[in-house]
Amino acid sequence: MDARPETPEGDRLDVMTTLVEAFEAKHYPIEAPDPIEAILTETPEGSDRLTPYDPEFEAQMKLAEEGMARYRNTLHTLAK
Repeated sequence: MDARPETPEGDRLDVMTTLVEAFEAKHYPIEAPDPIEAILTETPEGSDRLTPYDPEFEAQMKLAEEGMARYRNTLHTLAK
């Protein structure tokens, strides 16, 4: 989109961006993980270990990436 700042098109894009961000925050909230739980994983033996890899976080990131890919043209569509 070629909307320049301080123009009617730029102002419209700012408003549309704000509306999309509010919609996404309401309907697709992403809660911040607990810092310890983000690196603490349970082993198959039932004990816990600290690791930078968390399978649940990876699954959440895949969902987020799919959502971003699905809605990447939202601003463009709303600005028409």
